[in-house]
Amino acid sequence: MLDDVNALEFMLEKGLIEKDRIRIGAEQELFLVDENWRPAALSGEILERIGDPHFTTELARYNLEINLDPIELNGKAFKTATQSLRNWMELASGAADHFNCKLLLTGILPTISKKELSLDFITPNPRYAAMNEAMKRSRGSDFELHLTGVDDFILKHDSVLFEACNTSFQMHLQVSPDDFTSSHNWAQAISGPMLSIASNSPLLLGRELWSETRIALFQQSVDTRSSSYALKDQQARVFFGTDWSKGSICDIYRNQISRFKILITKSIGEFSTDVLKRGEIPKLSALGLHNSTIYSWNRPCFGISNGKAHVRIENRYIPSGPTVIDEMANFAFWTGLMLGRPAKFNDLESVMDFRDAKSNFLKAARDGKETSMNWCGEIRNVKELILKEFLPIAYDGLKKSKIDKDDIEELLGIIEKRSTGLNGSQWIVKNYRKLKKEMKRDHALVAITHAIQNNGQKGLPVHQWKDIESISESKAGAENVEHIMSTQMYTVNEEDLADMALSVMKWQGINHMPVENESGRLTGLLTQTHIHRNRDYHNDLKVSEIMEKELFTVTSDTPIREAIRIMKTNEIGCLPVVLDEQLIGIITIKDVLPYDEV
Repeated sequence: MLDDVNALEFMLEKGLIEKDRIRIGAEQELFLVDENWRPAALSGEILERIGDPHFTTELARYNLEINLDPIELNGKAFKTATQSLRNWMELASGAADHFNCKLLLTGILPTISKKELSLDFITPNPRYAAMNEAMKRSRGSDFELHLTGVDDFILKHDSVLFEACNTSFQMHLQVSPDDFTSSHNWAQAISGPMLSIASNSPLLLGRELWSETRIALFQQSVDTRSSSYALKDQQARVFFGTDWSKGSICDIYRNQISRFKILITKSIGEFSTDVLKRGEIPKLSALGLHNSTIYSWNRPCFGISNGKAHVRIENRYIPSGPTVIDEMANFAFWTGLMLGRPAKFNDLESVMDFRDAKSNFLKAARDGKETSMNWCGEIRNVKELILKEFLPIAYDGLKKSKIDKDDIEELLGIIEKRSTGLNGSQWIVKNYRKLKKEMKRDHALVAITHAIQNNGQKGLPVHQWKDIESISESKAGAENVEHIMSTQMYTVNEEDLADMALSVMKWQGINHMPVENESGRLTGLLTQTHIHRNRDYHNDLKVSEIMEKELFTVTSDTPIREAIRIMKTNEIGCLPVVLDEQLIGIITIKDVLPYDEV
């Protein structure tokens, strides 16, 4: 890897890196869903049927990636990219149809559940297994996720599979090596406003969290840092940065090598400097491997096109979807902003504090369009910043690049209308809140997912999407207990006074109340029967003295039909749902009635 850095520096000094061309490229990550709109772990089978190198695996077996060919930036570049992506999507869709599943473009799949985040769903590729083991070894403990939005999400997990919840539309822009640092700093500066207009991932396992939950989830799902009693400044491997870049792209790589440990290795045949001595361009494989384990939101990249070396910036924070045309509008907007950079931003350190750029990015991730940002010392709302500052810069950048006028008007027009209408996150939140008033959480998530896929098929940009009409709750696709259980529960401690517990049951109008011990383990159940049996109990009677201790329980992946059988056979009105003796939900007769066909 050190030799690769030396080789890169030599190529920079000798002018061996392309300067006179600009190309764009993209990577499309997507989900596979079955006929019930849940994750379909069929990537291997579908890839085999497609049989094209433009397609590749991702971390989980319900993800796919499409790699678009680089396109020289000229008049019809975005029209070409749009048609190319649609063609590849159509090819993949045909292969997916053979297995009764569909493609879905979205940042986080609403219907993904904890079950699909087990190692059973990891793609059987040695690289992914090695990465998981390396990150766990580096961390020294299980991964911890803690996100706070409208809802709270607190969980420990034993693998990096939560990363598979995230899919993105990764955009690449080739830049001149002489301008790389200024371009990289500018990419950092515009990240907050860009993300705010493009966010579409507010839900994770049914919890309403950040406007772009992917940002926090990705960082925490692959975080190799460990907590201790010592206060230490540690950099997450998914990061925005700590300061403006200085020097050349070599210096950016040097800083990353200095800061981040090597996680995985592979055998590399020869040194890059030896390849240079033969008059050939080396791939810098070691540097590329290390770079692939460092997840900067604006990643520096080295590549070779037509035998010539180039450097580019990869935008990694834009979510997948919700439609191809939305993605292309984001792509054109970002490219226009990058190429239209006003001269005053050539030295960003003189006009903007880096911490403002980082703060803007985090605000955008949390609140999307519904936030204000510090832009060059002034507090601006996002809508005003996009309309008055960013769109004019983007128009200018695309015009300078001689992009067709009609394409500029169409794609940037979508950004303008989205800034005054709804973006993906706002549409999802609005409809999810409405649906949750009418149906259970899981059914609402299925309805949202179905609507995203349906609107994507129509090709309508998200600002034109209509609200989901009121629909009756359907049992379609609900197979396991996790799909119908209630997770918002009133519980009581076994040492509490029975008088208090039974009063809470009366106040809340509930028939069943799980009982836990001090360790949070489920130990019993209170029911209305206990109220009637103990009307004349004395005031200091404890819950443990009247609760039912012989319990029938199920797990989240218990089939609903099996739960019904247990309830009928044992003549009980509810079943606690447990995981390792910890209560995670409850189902009642009312929950299972729609599924009882006997």
